[in-house]
Amino acid sequence: MIKDSHEIRDPIHVFVRLNTDERKVLDSRPFQRLRHIHQLATTYLLYPGATHRRFEHSLGVMELASRVFDVITAEENIHDQVRDIIPNKDQKTYWRRVLRMAALCHDLGHLPFSHAAETELLPEGWDHERMTGEIIKSEEMEEIWRKMTPPLRSEEIIKVALGPKDAVKLGLELSDWETILSEIITGDTFGVDRMDYLLRDSLHTGVAYGKFDHYRLIDTLRILPKSEGEHDSKEPVLGLTAGGLQSAEALLWARYFMFSQVYFHPVRRIYDIHLMDFLKKWLPNGIFPTDIEDHLAITDNEVIVELRKAAIDSKHPGHIHAKRIIEHKHFKVLYECTPDDREININTGKAIYEAARKKFGAEFVRYDRYPGKGGSQFFPVLHRGKILHSTELSDTLKETPVAATDFVFIDRTYLPDAEKWLEAEHDNIIKLKPPEE
Repeated sequence: MIKDSHEIRDPIHVFVRLNTDERKVLDSRPFQRLRHIHQLATTYLLYPGATHRRFEHSLGVMELASRVFDVITAEENIHDQVRDIIPNKDQKTYWRRVLRMAALCHDLGHLPFSHAAETELLPEGWDHERMTGEIIKSEEMEEIWRKMTPPLRSEEIIKVALGPKDAVKLGLELSDWETILSEIITGDTFGVDRMDYLLRDSLHTGVAYGKFDHYRLIDTLRILPKSEGEHDSKEPVLGLTAGGLQSAEALLWARYFMFSQVYFHPVRRIYDIHLMDFLKKWLPNGIFPTDIEDHLAITDNEVIVELRKAAIDSKHPGHIHAKRIIEHKHFKVLYECTPDDREININTGKAIYEAARKKFGAEFVRYDRYPGKGGSQFFPVLHRGKILHSTELSDTLKETPVAATDFVFIDRTYLPDAEKWLEAEHDNIIKLKPPEE
């Protein structure tokens, strides 16, 4: 008897199960490449346990997406106002497979070291989402989709994997049902991509910040109209029953803590910047290729080998940047924007960066500003038969802060002098100049 069910052990979800058709996607070159792409880029240089990869994260996203699908399409959980968008039983089987494969493949387009390498290192008009779409519809993957039972359509996998915002860039429009499926993966509040990376990154970094009751949260998810008000949108979105509200609060706070304590840690940020500087020097024309074969050929492994070579070769174009990474001689924080400074000048960090560049030299100063990362606190909640806005029921959600970065870094050899200089010049630098008449 041929086995049609395959189990993979996972430290977060215990078991992830696939059938033989889905296993062929797992065994494909594009997916196996993810074994060699770090989930958290250079974070392992700061948190030694953070060596997990996009491979296991993608399996986890598929597992969670399947659980959400089963909950929100269960007959007893379907709200009357959205019943008409739910497919029939046979169609649900097809769309469940589309969702699972979209979740499994949502990260295929990531460059080496994930997000750390993406900014400024792809040609104009390209990002990892577009690369993901190209791979999903490549001939190698199309052959797998065609041979599945029933066959899957790559266009639908792409739409669900990327979501409306990125799919529209590829000329694809989503139906209400496809939008719900994509929200399961990419949603800003209840997306399982975020659920898995919070739980997984928390485990591997050794911090407790990313934990929340995802079992309770998923069990209370529902497809709901945004509101039942006469003039409010009836567009279906993911919401939850009131019993899951505290789990949603915990999710958003977990996200805030993970961003502020791990993802936006200054040492992690500067290592990513040094890596970017290295790649700009090493890559042909300073950008990654977008040809699929070339994309599949390069992983973190090739970059790490080149980093090690460059660190000991003074003639290598990326020598100085590689040396900073390999020898752990990263730039140090000269300045981190404070709320008081931001009240005076919202661009304080940029002002200090520009002044430091003039004083100490552009090659010895780096600037890192990242806009706030939070998650939508606004979603429908089914409470005693009525649909309310989440913030009507939760004061906690109203107070959820947004994590952001605004750092100025400087070569460690200049740090003592730079700190004295900044202490003396700080007030003059951040003072807003009056407009010229």
